[in-house]
Amino acid sequence: MNKLLHILLFLPLTAFASGAAVPLDRAPVNYKNQESLQRGAAVFVNYCLSCHSANYMRYSRLTDIGLTEPQIKDKLLYATDKVGNTMSVAMRTHEAKEWFGAAPPDLTVITRSRGADWVYTYLRSFYRDDSRPTGWNNTVFDKVGMPHVMQDLQGHLAPVYRSETDHEGGTHQVIDRLELAKPGRMTQAEYDALVGDLVNYMAWMGEPAKGKRLNTGLGVMLFLFVFFLVAFYLKKEYWKDVH
Repeated sequence: MNKLLHILLFLPLTAFASGAAVPLDRAPVNYKNQESLQRGAAVFVNYCLSCHSANYMRYSRLTDIGLTEPQIKDKLLYATDKVGNTMSVAMRTHEAKEWFGAAPPDLTVITRSRGADWVYTYLRSFYRDDSRPTGWNNTVFDKVGMPHVMQDLQGHLAPVYRSETDHEGGTHQVIDRLELAKPGRMTQAEYDALVGDLVNYMAWMGEPAKGKRLNTGLGVMLFLFVFFLVAFYLKKEYWKDVH
């Protein structure tokens, strides 16, 4: 029984160590940058929403990032005809399993689950791998079933390997870095900026009320601070003649 408890206690540490094996780049998340959020929403609708759903997000909520309903209808309503609908997809679950081996996950709260840095690094780490059914693999998510849907923008990356010796003395090949093998329609800097906008939007989508909640929290803290000063000096005034 004690042995089992020790195993359970150390499982989170093992998971943390395995998740930290790949260094993650910092995602440029900024909820106050509405232009970035709007660009990210457009990228999400054009490149993600054909396979992935966001069933807990309504198009009408995009007014919170500065879009009007006519703009939403003209630029973003490809999968539905009503602004009040959720961001769902028409692809059926059994079809997705047949094509990809597993149904693509809902992306409403993916940045809260995986972390914005993980998603940002993942979307920039696809490389060509002819051994995979889709022809693509990923350094962050090995043997991923998802193809590189933005390959026309980023281009094709190829892995560069290095030899590494394990603790038993064996030598094996590991990916050292990725190099551009076939250019896309964007430079690497332009593609990184586009993915940054996309992840910024996905992070906002996971908790649209976060900005208002933080502002409310700051207002409450400021009120408590002012109230503390008033109460402190009022107490001193009331008790100044008490010995």
